[in-house]
Amino acid sequence: MIGRPVPPPHNAAQRIKDRAEALAKQAKPAKSSAATGPTKVRALGIVEEHGPLTELEIERRQPGARDVVIDLEYCGLCHSDVHAGRGEWGTKKLPLVTGHEMVGIVREVGGQVQDLVVGSRVGVGCLVDSCGDCEACLAGLEQFCRRGVGTYGSTDPKTGEYTQGGYSQSIVVDRDFVLRIPDALDPASAAPLLCAGITSYSPLRHHKVGPGSKVGVLGLGGLGHMAVKLAVAMGASVTVFTRSEDKRESALALGAETVANTSDADQMKAADDSLNLVIDTVAAPHDIGVYLGTLKRDGALVQLSLPAEPMPAFDIRPLLFKRLSYTGSPIGSIAEAQEMLDFCAEHGISADIELTDANHINEAWDRMVASDVKYRFVLDIATLGETAKEGA
Repeated sequence: MIGRPVPPPHNAAQRIKDRAEALAKQAKPAKSSAATGPTKVRALGIVEEHGPLTELEIERRQPGARDVVIDLEYCGLCHSDVHAGRGEWGTKKLPLVTGHEMVGIVREVGGQVQDLVVGSRVGVGCLVDSCGDCEACLAGLEQFCRRGVGTYGSTDPKTGEYTQGGYSQSIVVDRDFVLRIPDALDPASAAPLLCAGITSYSPLRHHKVGPGSKVGVLGLGGLGHMAVKLAVAMGASVTVFTRSEDKRESALALGAETVANTSDADQMKAADDSLNLVIDTVAAPHDIGVYLGTLKRDGALVQLSLPAEPMPAFDIRPLLFKRLSYTGSPIGSIAEAQEMLDFCAEHGISADIELTDANHINEAWDRMVASDVKYRFVLDIATLGETAKEGA
């Protein structure tokens, strides 16, 4: 059912903050090397094919010498979670706990972890390991590692575990894949930066966006609103393409200079040959031909989304006659993700979020699919367990 769920309790954010502060006060500012053994934690996951998210228990591995144990505070809800959970990208082993936009507090660190202390606020994104010795890893681009380990739905060859994501109370992650969350960032609205933020930031950096750049953003959702904010902060002039006229004011408020309604031929004509780069964030199949027309010579259109169905064919002549590039981009590297977080802290950038609780996670997924959120849901991890309490 699609509709607005009852909002979480008014004090939800304060309860999370209080919990985090209590954890930090209890923690000693030193590393712990004691092995605590595997741990059972509460989580939300898919337990049967095409079924809803339900509460369950999962096991987190015994932490090793290079591991960090994190008590999670928040986890962003990404459209990829829906694709994976509903089998739209192929069948996954069940149960499956999704979520790859996590923020939490370090509870324990292994003996070889020298640069994080208990009580630190950290984040985990879409990767939890990579091979470390392929060409991509050696170049510091582990997001392209063919043996990379996704945060959920992957088998970790080093530990043998089937990875489970951030809709859970805690997680154990190799230090190399843990990011520092700057103090200047609100932890709840920082969570979506671990996917939506870095996915938007990486192609902007790769294509050297800066003062004088003309950037188009197709779609104004979780990815799109971050692309607008980041491009503007880099000094670019931004045009937002949307089919929804009611998003015009929102796009302008985010910093866009121009908004073009894709159903208005005159507005689209005015955008012809005006842009250096188009960031395409639309998660449904669509014709990119018209957007190639908005690019100047040597421009590029970058696909960030991965629709569940094939994209339609398009006229390739603009690629030839204007020397255009049609390319894609996944997440960024771990180093680039840390750079992005620091950039966001410096420029006061965070995701626009709506906090949700465990009781309304399925409604949040439905609303996300219906584009009924501005612009990213974030799960209040402290509400795990409240479903059982309410049903008692």
